[in-house]
Amino acid sequence: MSELLPGKEPEETKGELAFQWFCAIVFLSMIGMVFYNAMLRYIFRSSFPPSEEWARFLFMYITFFGAIEGFYRGRHIAVDMLTSKLSGLTKKNVDIFAQILAMGALVLLAIGGISLVEQTMDTYTIATGVNMAFVNGALPVMAFAVIVIRLGELWQTIKRPAAEFKRKPKEF
Repeated sequence: MSELLPGKEPEETKGELAFQWFCAIVFLSMIGMVFYNAMLRYIFRSSFPPSEEWARFLFMYITFFGAIEGFYRGRHIAVDMLTSKLSGLTKKNVDIFAQILAMGALVLLAIGGISLVEQTMDTYTIATGVNMAFVNGALPVMAFAVIVIRLGELWQTIKRPAAEFKRKPKEF
């Protein structure tokens, strides 16, 4: 019964909806903080420094958590100049190689993120007093989440028969 009708999207799970709501709240909070600070500057010719910091932190969070959403949905930027001209076993092998390279980059990002968190565990922000490890912790979380997503994609690519890897038609 899980067949899709033409033009119909699959229903989202509660976890997917909760993650989307979380991202929406973070994004709207960031917009609210920036708007609040802009109004303070315009009306009272002063600002509220904690709102500037929180807006910056929320921007970092929406960037990293938005990246998770993009990879989960397969809506990230991908360059396929080479692979669009290939088909069959060659295309499958090139896809696997590219996914392994991407996984290596994500592992380096995760290691660097963990190192950054460790280096900033004793650093607190000026205006809000927030521990920078809490702020920078979004980076390794994003990297690990995307590694899990990419591992699933890699496994699907390996399992898929080479005959299903077809050349993309030319687009004008």
